[in-house]
Amino acid sequence: MAASAEMLCSMAALVLKDAGKEITGEAISAVLKSINAEVESYWPKLFAQALEGLDIDSLMTAVGSAAPAAAGAVAGGATTAAAEPAAAEKKEEEKEEEEDDDMGFSLFD
Repeated sequence: MAASAEMLCSMAALVLKDAGKEITGEAISAVLKSINAEVESYWPKLFAQALEGLDIDSLMTAVGSAAPAAAGAVAGGATTAAAEPAAAEKKEEEKEEEEDDDMGFSLFD
């Protein structure tokens, strides 16, 4: 239920932003009520507080433009600042997997 509540509140906040309305807990609740969506009463308030003071337009454009640029750089073979953390994270995961393989005992010892 929490995942769908998060999604519903996110979409309601985007509807309010697109309509030029202030994003408040009451406004999110009103949008959800208009589509007969039910969420626990704390979700709209939580989202309104989390979005307070944020520039939603810049968040949306930053997310939409970062992924294709990073994918293009990796596909082209070029190393960028966006691709380096992902590569480092992958190396760390592989290293952790190698460390987990040898736990220091065997079933046959």
